[in-house]
Amino acid sequence: MQSTAEELTQSKPRSTPRKKLIRRTDRDYSQVLRRGYQFAFLVLNVWLGSQFYLWVRHFETAGQSLYVPRPARVEGWLPIAGMMNLKYFLVTRHVPPLHPAAMFLLVTFLAISFLFRKAFCSWLCPVGTVSEYLGKLGKKLFGRNFHLPRWGYIPLRGLKCLLLGFFVWAVSSMSANAIAAFLQSPYGLVADVKMLNFFRFIGETGPIVLGVLVVASVLVQNFWCRYLCPYGALLGITSMFSPLRIRRSLETCIDCAKCTKACPSNLPVDQLVTIKSAECTGCLECVAVCPAEGALQMALPQMVAAQTARRMPTWAFAAGVAVLFFGIIGFAETEGYWKSDIPQAVYKQLVPHANEASHPMPGDPALQQ
Repeated sequence: MQSTAEELTQSKPRSTPRKKLIRRTDRDYSQVLRRGYQFAFLVLNVWLGSQFYLWVRHFETAGQSLYVPRPARVEGWLPIAGMMNLKYFLVTRHVPPLHPAAMFLLVTFLAISFLFRKAFCSWLCPVGTVSEYLGKLGKKLFGRNFHLPRWGYIPLRGLKCLLLGFFVWAVSSMSANAIAAFLQSPYGLVADVKMLNFFRFIGETGPIVLGVLVVASVLVQNFWCRYLCPYGALLGITSMFSPLRIRRSLETCIDCAKCTKACPSNLPVDQLVTIKSAECTGCLECVAVCPAEGALQMALPQMVAAQTARRMPTWAFAAGVAVLFFGIIGFAETEGYWKSDIPQAVYKQLVPHANEASHPMPGDPALQQ
């Protein structure tokens, strides 16, 4: 992962005289679109969570409460299952029968990150949305967001990579048979229910941890996303291979530094020619605040030397994210790969006792096949 220090080698000498401002004539509506995506995806997740809760309660009450179909999209909250199933698919060339939606959603978010930077984090992720608005609340309360000192920033940023490394190592060390056995265990079958129950019966420690994260997110913008989220680390690594990047024109930039002040990842945009950092989420906030015509834009490499149409249009960026999201999910649904193939009788037996399902241990013979 290329560090900010390495990126600064591409920076423009600060001794260059400030140039005359040629104001933009276009209207930037990237943030209006992004807010719309964030709100829609947040509402979607609340709706999915409510539907999933009703589905769980139907089995917990032995059919006495309302029955609603299980929403497969809830498996987007099972990234580890998605990683397991992706490896299973790559090894066997067969779509896994259990939690396949987790795999397709993981592939969707990886594809979005490769083509449109970490747009999942800043355009779609409900946790990222909540974290962003907590940071805005902190800025309103204190007039600013705080930044961690360098001695704290570097270890914390590495923590999410260590967490990602652990999960990748755990999944990569499992054979396809071991993955199948894990997902077919009682724990694997109701992993989604156990996830829901974690928040339903959170205990005493959970609220304290969540409270600390909320306070940290109010003080430090996007605290969870920038320092602790292993999913974001995976998408960040993927985004580094993206040909699409924020690019700054040395000829038209007036060095006002508004882009750096607007960047939620605290990247020195005004000192770089190309933003290569894995922390760039493709939020386009820096582009939105730039006052100079053609100074800052999301662009492909071959577009940089062109004199016209250098910027990727905002509508194309937003449409691309939507096409990938609905396209991959639509393919999985129409081809019959979307829903888990689990009989209702199994759910009837396991869901009411989901908390009793224990995690298969590494020494379990079933996982050694």
